[in-house]
Amino acid sequence: MNAAYLNLLKKLEDAYTNIEPYALARDYYNEITQKIELLTIASQLRTVVAGYEKNGEKGFADAKTAALNSLEGLFGEYDVTVDKKVFETLMKMYVQDQKSTYVSPYFTSLLQNNNYEKATEDVYGQSKFTSLDRIKSILSSDTTASGIIEILKNDVAYKLNADMQQTFSDNIAKNLAPMQANINSLQRLYMQAQMDVFTDKSFYPDANSTLRVTYGNVKGYNPKDGARYDFYTYLDGVMEKYKPGDYEFDVPQKIIELYKKKDFGKYGVNGKQPVCFIAANHTTGGNSGSPALDANGNLIGLNFDRVWEGTMSDVNYDPSICRNIMVDIRYVLFIVDKFAGAQNIINELKLVSKKK
Repeated sequence: MNAAYLNLLKKLEDAYTNIEPYALARDYYNEITQKIELLTIASQLRTVVAGYEKNGEKGFADAKTAALNSLEGLFGEYDVTVDKKVFETLMKMYVQDQKSTYVSPYFTSLLQNNNYEKATEDVYGQSKFTSLDRIKSILSSDTTASGIIEILKNDVAYKLNADMQQTFSDNIAKNLAPMQANINSLQRLYMQAQMDVFTDKSFYPDANSTLRVTYGNVKGYNPKDGARYDFYTYLDGVMEKYKPGDYEFDVPQKIIELYKKKDFGKYGVNGKQPVCFIAANHTTGGNSGSPALDANGNLIGLNFDRVWEGTMSDVNYDPSICRNIMVDIRYVLFIVDKFAGAQNIINELKLVSKKK
């Protein structure tokens, strides 16, 4: 046995144990700062400050334009009442579910007697970032660029966002990097050990977070004894699940009418409308929306999910049960044409029949 493999699993166990609190703190920081929209707004306005500090007046003007364009979209769906509830709930988790050294000292100073409701009211009551009109007023005021920058930097939401990031950088990120590097090294060694021992096994490279092309065959599978899933579904199944008023299973009246009339146009097959199909392609998170092409390069579907038994395929791809799920392009065309009546879109497409 290679001496380098001795105690390898114990080393991996210790490495993951050591990184756990830092990884948890990282996840709390990433999730919370992205889910509280006030902090997202503050982050956008920090780019204006960064633009000014880097390139002066021009940097300020360019960053201001970009930030306002982004904020227009964000405020289109912004609800301050909802955001306050999210803030109160998540910031309580941020403080109580991890070590105090990973928590922003600035927020700790705002939190009196563990009263998260009052802290929330104080933050949202004092910040000018809860209103797009107020933000526009600040950014377009007659004062100098440097004066506007000071107004932004003194806002309570700006200070909180900045301090949370600084706390993360100082107390979490700098410790995470060497720990993750150690784990990466041990994982490479672990993979080499497997390849040395299991010489008859095929090992696939980790293609996560990369542009990829995957291939497979359209086919069903047997997830367990006595169970067989075919490779296709029809609109019949949608109607079987139809539940009026349910946010998941309600169906537009026009779809119901088209179904009852069997008015599927040229997209139906033997009086039925195809909806989805499955295949043995190895997909992962991020593949949703990817085109599914046949052997002739024709678009036949769009990938969007994996079957329940195949959700572990990022870790262990089993070709007997791993299946990706695609919406049949004929259903997409049916919706565009028969349901939406967007004939102008259909006219732009080249529809290809099955090759003989």
